[in-house]
Formats: sequence, C-alpha cells, structure tokens
Amino acid sequence: MLKNINECLNDTIGAFFFRPGISFYFQKRYLCASKQGLYNMISRRNIRVKVMQTLYTLATLNDGAQGNKHIASKILNDKLDHVLDIFTVSVLYTLRIAQYAETDARNRGSRYLKVAEDQNINIQIADNSFVMKLLGNASLTEKIKKDKLERFIDEDQVKAAYHQLEKGEEYIKYISVKDHTPASDKEIIRHIWEKQVLENERLISHFNDELPGWEDDSELIMMLMQNFFNGTSKVNFLNLLSGEKKEYAQDLLMAVIEKEAYCMELIEPKLKNWDKDRVALIDLLLLRMGVCELLYFPTIPTKVTINEYIDIAKQYSTPQSGQFVNGVLDNILKEMQKEGKINKVDRQ
Repeated sequence: MLKNINECLNDTIGAFFFRPGISFYFQKRYLCASKQGLYNMISRRNIRVKVMQTLYTLATLNDGAQGNKHIASKILNDKLDHVLDIFTVSVLYTLRIAQYAETDARNRGSRYLKVAEDQNINIQIADNSFVMKLLGNASLTEKIKKDKLERFIDEDQVKAAYHQLEKGEEYIKYISVKDHTPASDKEIIRHIWEKQVLENERLISHFNDELPGWEDDSELIMMLMQNFFNGTSKVNFLNLLSGEKKEYAQDLLMAVIEKEAYCMELIEPKLKNWDKDRVALIDLLLLRMGVCELLYFPTIPTKVTINEYIDIAKQYSTPQSGQFVNGVLDNILKEMQKEGKINKVDRQ
C-alpha cells in the first residue's frame, strides 16, 4: 500500500553534457563544481528525496502550476530551508537545557528557606567550552533571531529535561570533575541531545505537536545532529547547503520538469505489463528523476543512480516499488547504452 507522503518523504552532484532542449545552465555547471568537495551536512540522498517531495507537491496543484518552474523552485527552497529551521531548533533546545543550570541556580538561590543543596550549585555545564563556542557562532544567533526560532522553545519542557539530566550518572560524573577537555564538554552536550531530547517521550510528543515538519524529517534531523557532533568544522546555521549542492538540487528539479515528455516516452513502453494509471505517482516521479540522472548527469555512475532510486522507492512507496523501479530503469539504461546515449565521465 502506498505510504502517506507526509509520513514518509523527507540526495548527486553531476554534470550535464549539451543536449538539445535542456536549458543552457544545465550544460556545464558541475564539471567544475564536482571537484570542489565542499563541506556539506546534507547528503545526495536527502536532496533526491526533497526533490521528490517537491515534484509530488507540484503534481497535487492545478494544471497551470504543475509545470511552473518558478513555483517548483520556491517549493524546493522552502523545503530545504525548513530542514535548517528544525535542525537549528534541535540545537537550540539542547543548548537551553544545558543553560538551564544557571536559571535553576538563581531560582534556588532566591528561595526564602534554603536547604543545603541550594548553597553551592554547580553551573559549569552552562558555560562549558562547547556551549560557549556555539553561543559565539554569529550565524546561529542570526538564524534564531531572523526566523524567530525561540518561539518553539517551551520553558517547562526545558526545565523538566534539565531536572532529569541532573539526576543522571553522566551529569553527576561530569560536574564532579573540575577541569574538562573540549572533548568532554562536547560529549556532555551530545548526551543531552541523545538522552534528554531523543529519549524524552514527552518532549518528542511536544515536537510532533508544536514543531512543524519534525515528524516528517526527524530521521534527517537525527543524521544532521550526529554529523554536527562528529564534525570539527564551524557550522553555518544560515546555510546547510553548499552552492554546489543547491545547484544540483535545482538542476535535478528543472531537468525532471523540462524533460517530462521525453522521459515519459522512454518510460511508457517499459510499462507494457503495468497499467500506467495505476502505477504509484511516487514511482513515476522516481523513474523520471532516475532517467534524468542517467542521461544528463555524467559524473554520477549509472549503478549509483539505479541503486539510489531503488532504495528510495522501497522506503517511500509500495513494497513492490523497489523491484519495479529497478526493472524499468535497468531496461531504459540498456536501451540507451545501445544507442550511445549514456555518456559518463570519471569524477576527478
């Protein structure tokens, strides 16, 4: 059964050889860009899926909007920007839980009747080196302010998560040590994300209810957060995609829209044992995307293209979709190779 697109939908650099009917900007951009190797947190698979989402959204609009490249480009950019919003809120929640140590210390210090535990409260987690490094990241501050992301922070959730944190063995062990390394400072913040956020059913339920897109993109956000903690480069919270990958995303989208008629001429004869009107829409979109990659992205190996779309079909469409997409793309590839229409180059 076809999965609900909103439950499921949540990645290729390449180059275009000149082919008649393809916009000029497709023809040369990636032969240079593919050599740059820019740091990037979002994978090709993620981009492919976001393009698929965009095409699916377009297919649900009225006929006049379906082929509108301006509308398509805006939808794709909005989807990619929204991933960045959710990722930033995830980082912000983790920071706020650590920073709540200072709030808790102030609250307990102002009590009229204090107990012994209120006298010397350890707040070192609030200003550990990893926290301070993040707070000093101008792009994070600007992103939070520009998109008003503080509105997604629920102080009661932060308070509850912090009090759960301070009871744990990892936190008690952390505050028992006077001097910390940058690695240990990062690990305690990672611990907050993994234990006090991801394993916090109440908070995740809150995300599902109050953080638009969390449920659809949670797996992608978890991957981004893992890369965030594993990485050593400074993160630009205003832009998760390099110019190269932004171009790839837009180029793939535009190619699929511009070459719809030609791609369907190649696909439809391979559907002789299938009723085209009963083929899942996602499967047709993935086939069109796959054909465009085979024909117009010469730096992407054919095997990579086919395997990627098989995997995406298995995850986001019907149980039979992987086998279906594999069969159709493989037949088209063999036919195009015989006609000399597949031209691939080695990535240097």
